[in-house]
Amino acid sequence: MPIYEYELADGGSCKICKGKFELRRPVDRPALTHCPLCRKPVRKVVSQVNTPKVTKPLSVSDAKKAGFTIFEKRDVGVYEKL
Repeated sequence: MPIYEYELADGGSCKICKGKFELRRPVDRPALTHCPLCRKPVRKVVSQVNTPKVTKPLSVSDAKKAGFTIFEKRDVGVYEKL
């Protein structure tokens, strides 16, 4: 289940939800229109995507260990399987 971020639609703050909150919801459910705690109108915020950081480039042996098939370019449109 993804985590969705919401904030109050009027840009104000609330003592209960602090104006922003995160909520885990199934993808097939519609977006919230009101805060479940204070019942004020809310809007969904587009948040940053969390991607893994690669610390070093993958070598051919690392890629093979991960189950990838490695091809090397030999000519225009010609690749050889390593």
